[in-house]
Amino acid sequence: MNLNRNVYPVTDARFCKYGSVVKGFDCTQLLEKMKETPLPDGVIYIASVPELEKLSFFLQLTEREFGGMPIQLGFCNGNNHKLNAAEYHRTSEVDVAATDLIMILGMRQDISTNNYTYDTSYMDVFHIPAGTMVELYATTLHYAPCNYKTPFRCAVALPRGTGEPLKEPRSKEYEDALLFATNKWVIGHPESDIGQSGGFVGLIGENPTIEIS
Repeated sequence: MNLNRNVYPVTDARFCKYGSVVKGFDCTQLLEKMKETPLPDGVIYIASVPELEKLSFFLQLTEREFGGMPIQLGFCNGNNHKLNAAEYHRTSEVDVAATDLIMILGMRQDISTNNYTYDTSYMDVFHIPAGTMVELYATTLHYAPCNYKTPFRCAVALPRGTGEPLKEPRSKEYEDALLFATNKWVIGHPESDIGQSGGFVGLIGENPTIEIS
């Protein structure tokens, strides 16, 4: 099923250090609209999707969950079984699982302060059921979801501009070496193509692989 990884329900107490399950939102419109989004063999991430941002859900999300901060709403969909990289932001990320999916999560506090490497053995694996809305804290390492039995669809909300190209070339020193795009710090695994894209390769240990049939 997976490489020596327990898969915990998102309601497990272990999830509390990574984020919270968000309640009190009606996601019906969003979930219906997500059925129309593409589902490729690989993984696709579109940061801002006008059709999703026209929904009344988007206004509620802006005002209630992000406190009026300008945000973007898009999706990450596809067919994936590996972690490949870990990213974090300076702000929380809100995800809505349109299908059952898996998230592999870690903590920024466990990144080495000497060379910015991170040991993937620290990570936990969670099952997020379809229709569940979660907040991932700014200290949470995460990347594209993995399949839970079938390919996944996930709506993703972040402050507007997250993921856009950097306006100035980044330094290769200190944490700046991890800065991959606006509000996006990334550590790649040697098995991924992050290094070929100019990103920092610093995940050590296995590339967590989750296969649930």
